[in-house]
Amino acid sequence: MPKKKMYDQGKVFAGLAIFVVLLSFPFWYNLGKAAPAPVLKLSDKAKAAKECVESKAYMTANHMQLLSQWRDTVVRNAQRVYVNSSGKKFEMSLSNTCLDCHSEKAEFCDKCHNYVGVTPYCWDCHVDPKEAL
Repeated sequence: MPKKKMYDQGKVFAGLAIFVVLLSFPFWYNLGKAAPAPVLKLSDKAKAAKECVESKAYMTANHMQLLSQWRDTVVRNAQRVYVNSSGKKFEMSLSNTCLDCHSEKAEFCDKCHNYVGVTPYCWDCHVDPKEAL
């Protein structure tokens, strides 16, 4: 039986090349063009405190884990006092501790959360500060 020759081989390869280029276009077009990190606005009280519950680096990387730990400790163990790494005590409360200094949610929380594309579930239970009367 004679071997069949593929006459449209060039068109197939050209079509595949165009497909791969179009499919990968968003990735290589935006390569190295990340949006700048948001500049956070601290409230006057946060500026005056000059410290948070933990160090800035720790809070930037682990605030959600800390808040989850606080939630579990308060709800399950009825413990409301957190002792930080330097021995200072804080009330475990999103509303009374965190939002006391970081009261402008849109200028502090929302900027970072929108930048990284996450939707925290804090406001499923807590009243959003902008909704407070």
